[in-house]
Amino acid sequence: MEYRKSVLFLLLIMLFLSLSGCTEQSNKSALPQPRSLGQEFPTFQPPAKPAETIKATTIDEPTGPVTLRKALALALMNNPQLRAFSWDVRISQANQLQASLWPNPELDVEVENVGGPGKLRRFKGATTTIQLSQLIELGGKTDKRIKLASLENQLAGMDYEAKRLDVFTEVTRAFIEALAAQERLKLTKELMQLSQELVDTVAKRVEAGKDSPLEKTKAAVAYSNIKIQHRQALQNLEFARKQLAFTWAGQKPTFESVAGSLDSPAALASIDQLTDLISQNPDIARWPLEIDKGKASLDLEKAKAVSDITLSAGSKRFNATNDDAIVFEISIPLQVSDRNQAGRLEAAYALSRAREEERSARTKIQLELARAYQALSNSHTEVTELDKYVLQAAESVFDASRTGYTQGKLDYLDVLDAQRTLFKAKAKYIDALASFHTAKTDVERLIGQGIDTITDIAKQ
Repeated sequence: MEYRKSVLFLLLIMLFLSLSGCTEQSNKSALPQPRSLGQEFPTFQPPAKPAETIKATTIDEPTGPVTLRKALALALMNNPQLRAFSWDVRISQANQLQASLWPNPELDVEVENVGGPGKLRRFKGATTTIQLSQLIELGGKTDKRIKLASLENQLAGMDYEAKRLDVFTEVTRAFIEALAAQERLKLTKELMQLSQELVDTVAKRVEAGKDSPLEKTKAAVAYSNIKIQHRQALQNLEFARKQLAFTWAGQKPTFESVAGSLDSPAALASIDQLTDLISQNPDIARWPLEIDKGKASLDLEKAKAVSDITLSAGSKRFNATNDDAIVFEISIPLQVSDRNQAGRLEAAYALSRAREEERSARTKIQLELARAYQALSNSHTEVTELDKYVLQAAESVFDASRTGYTQGKLDYLDVLDAQRTLFKAKAKYIDALASFHTAKTDVERLIGQGIDTITDIAKQ
């Protein structure tokens, strides 16, 4: 009886050791701490235990004017690509959980000396062995595997953060384009109104015999061309609205308009100030983790050169003598030729590649920042010059030419030329403002934070 208690106690100890590694996925937030750019906006949080059936996401579509903040809030919560990336973080958490688990024990049952002649007939002389086996990993493999999985989880978080900034940038760019399209449509409406007034003025002068009927035809042709521009502006605005709605998975735009203005640019921070901040870009910040992951992977491959052992314990029953005995067993693989040389070499190569890719990523981001800053600087100069020298002058010329035509001092072609010059300048100003704010958005994506705070510091 004491013997059986000892065997049972031994088996329970081995089973307890095996089950001690069991755990469940944590329900804490899977997502990393966001960068400063857009960190005030909540995002979709994937649950630790997802439902077996996924219900369609209901989006509270805006119906009135939509602001940039509203568009960003909708997209960061509902963008399908960003939500998919959030599940990648949960997947990496699950892999981290799996890495911490012990190998399962094995229950072995063996029956010998069965069905022989004489005393061994049927089960009279049978010997039954029941034992529990447990693989014991040596060389710190479990800890190294957990460390590697933890780094992979952090990298998944970095990839998610990069995607979050991509979505933030995509929404902002789409909003800027919609806002610019609204301004262009407003400009064509203004141009149509002025053109209609000119057509009426020309008609009166033709009826009074002051101008030839040819001038009336010219005015009508010019007005028709402007109506074509107006229809194109309407189509471009509708497309821009759709692009913006698609960022939050909207089927079609239900909002009335986009609310905002293309403000004139303030002073710019220097390229050197911005370059010092690219380390906040998750596309760069991930590489120290990638190198640590390579080191952890190499450590794990080295640990695989250490043989694991399998411990077994159990009971053997001799039916012939009605006796019991305890059975112990230890199994040690002999690593004669395979000491995981190739695995260690592959991990070392991957680590060297990661170091080279880190330098390549930094160079690439610096080049992208230089290009974006050049576009930002050029559009800043263009906006400033148009506002300071071109717009007011073109407005004055147009007003003077229209007055001169009414008084009979100028012909219609002078008025038409002045009108074209004015509205071309206004359209160019809208395009320059849109280009400036788009380039600003690109720069902010590359440095991972808003540029206005840096500009404020630069002015001090």
